[in-house]
Amino acid sequence: MELVAIALGGNLGDRAAHMASGVAALRLLIPDLIVSSFIETAPVGAEPQPWFLNGAATGHWDGDAPALLAHLLSIERLAGRERPRLGAPRTLDLDLILFGDAIIDSPVLTVPHPRFRDRVFVLEPLSQIASEMRDPATGFTVGELWRRLKETRRCV
Repeated sequence: MELVAIALGGNLGDRAAHMASGVAALRLLIPDLIVSSFIETAPVGAEPQPWFLNGAATGHWDGDAPALLAHLLSIERLAGRERPRLGAPRTLDLDLILFGDAIIDSPVLTVPHPRFRDRVFVLEPLSQIASEMRDPATGFTVGELWRRLKETRRCV
């Protein structure tokens, strides 16, 4: 069983309902799921689009990372997620951020997520529920990464 961290987000339709359905589906896969509060965030590096609702979840997964990714993509599709282009608005986005102490770099999956260390919308909610979870690539905890990001970006 691996401790995993998953980021949740969405900016189309009833965002709260999409987050709730995503959490419910994740609970079927990860019974010990712990979910952060949700925060509203501006889109990053994308075309003009609605603000996001973002959160994070952690729990133990009894399987490999590619299998979990396949489940996450299936949950997104069930929520009406379409991928017309990179950075397009979405109903539900589920990103596998951390998978235990694994470092994976394959054509279909990169773990730790390559940009999570620079994303307020991932680190803020993840630090609420898993501040001691460690990034195997840097050795820093989620809490340390969040503090460093706040210092460099002067986040509130």
